[in-house]
Amino acid sequence: MAKELSERVAVVTGAAGGLGRAITEKLLEEGARVVIADVNRESGESLAADFGPDTRFRQTDVSDPQQVVELVSFAVETFGSLHIMVNNAGVAGAHRESFLDEELADFQRIMSVNLLGVMAGTQTAARHMAVNGGGSIVNISSIGGVMGNPGVPIYAASKAGVVHFSKGVAIDLAQHDIRVNCIAPGGIPTQLLASATASAEMTKNIRAVMAAIQPLKRVGEPRDVAEAVAYLVSDRSSHVTGTLLTVDGGTSAGMRRMKLSSSATAQADTAAS
Repeated sequence: MAKELSERVAVVTGAAGGLGRAITEKLLEEGARVVIADVNRESGESLAADFGPDTRFRQTDVSDPQQVVELVSFAVETFGSLHIMVNNAGVAGAHRESFLDEELADFQRIMSVNLLGVMAGTQTAARHMAVNGGGSIVNISSIGGVMGNPGVPIYAASKAGVVHFSKGVAIDLAQHDIRVNCIAPGGIPTQLLASATASAEMTKNIRAVMAAIQPLKRVGEPRDVAEAVAYLVSDRSSHVTGTLLTVDGGTSAGMRRMKLSSSATAQADTAAS
């Protein structure tokens, strides 16, 4: 297949690792030039050096709208335009056993990165795209923002906000030929979950539960999300906007059917314990 994104310029936030790294790699494979944005300077600069001349790094804290403005200006000045914006940067709060134990101390930080950052990235990119022939914006949410998600209520609320924000602005920006879509990954192994849990054992147990309820047996990979992004920013999806695409192995559709046997019940109990 020919490189679908040749001559296009993209910005990917939170690109120094995890989903962002995989998204960057896929966009480069499809011929785009990519600005890698992340708060982690060392990892971002190293990644840009590894990926070569079609990438640049810009240290950016997306919770500061002015830094996002400077990021988009940097992309336009460096590569001449901006056609694709992927608002991927996100953080997770500490996982709690009960909402009664939640102190709400992380509310401002989580909302500022996960929701305000997406809003600022969408608006700033759209201001350029609106007077330069349109473009495609993809905002990364989570199935935690689609389904009930105990343990991380602030994170879940921020990701639900991303979904509804994306749908609303998709309607508003369609007149400028700007498409806005949203992806909700689920069960993809990245460091985000580990950053929210108190121990490696807790992370392992949560992943076991995710695998147990997921209809598809294969564990998802960052590459799966990257493929979805590549579709949504390509001409193949030119009539797709305001949509939510879940990349979760079917989890949000409903739990996998379990065989009604004592051994299956024991397996489910073990995974959930």
